Amino acid sequence: MDKGLMAGKRGLVMGVANDHSIAWGVAKVLAEHGAELAFTYQGENFGKRVKPLADSLGVKHLMPADVQDEASLDAVRDELADAWGHVDFLIHAIAFSDKNELQGRFADTTRTNFLKSLDISCYSLVDMSRRMLPLMQGGGSIVTMSYLGAQRIMPNYNVMGVAKAALEASVRYLANDLGPEGIRVNALSPGPMRTLAGSAVGGARRVYKNVADNSPMRANATLDHIGGAAMYLCSDYGASTTGEVIFVDGGYHAIGMAQLENLAPVQS
Repeated sequence: MDKGLMAGKRGLVMGVANDHSIAWGVAKVLAEHGAELAFTYQGENFGKRVKPLADSLGVKHLMPADVQDEASLDAVRDELADAWGHVDFLIHAIAFSDKNELQGRFADTTRTNFLKSLDISCYSLVDMSRRMLPLMQGGGSIVTMSYLGAQRIMPNYNVMGVAKAALEASVRYLANDLGPEGIRVNALSPGPMRTLAGSAVGGARRVYKNVADNSPMRANATLDHIGGAAMYLCSDYGASTTGEVIFVDGGYHAIGMAQLENLAPVQS
């Protein structure tokens, strides 16, 4: 395997919470292939968890960031501009919804949680992409994280499905806006993952097992699989891929119903 595929490239990873995070899986693979990384974190508690992970990859820029605070995001951009001058990629793995509303009916979503979920889970991509644009002169790659619930009804995913649908639409519009600058914008859509965010969705364990039992690969994706897909999009091999939602879910998105061996027998 080419250990230098990302050599000489620098990028910002947003969304690492612990060593089970999708953002961590992506960061680890990128670093293993030579990328220099910067991390953000939200709040002191997450900062304490993320620092050992950042240190293990030689991350020199570990910055607080609240995507609902303009000054916070400006500070991230300014630090990278001063330290690096140029950014080759942005990994956006940020989402939020009140876990009490990730169960039951979507119809019961509150206005407050709807707006906050869309702001943090979707608008933050637009906001950070605009800030990274001056640092991506000559081209770059922006990768965000979606989920099948953006395109199909998933139990208890509720307002997050709407937020991810908006995120996927934003990917397409950003890809068109930033393409002339040589910047590609794509989303990865992993299957259900055993992450801090994934565990907030009601029935997460049953969903995880169902995908493993019924996907064509009969297995859920791993963090390394997602990291590898992200590396393709951030590397020069992904130079002509933009505006895409790439599934990393063992093929589950292509299945129309459960595998026959997992269907209840018909009673005659």
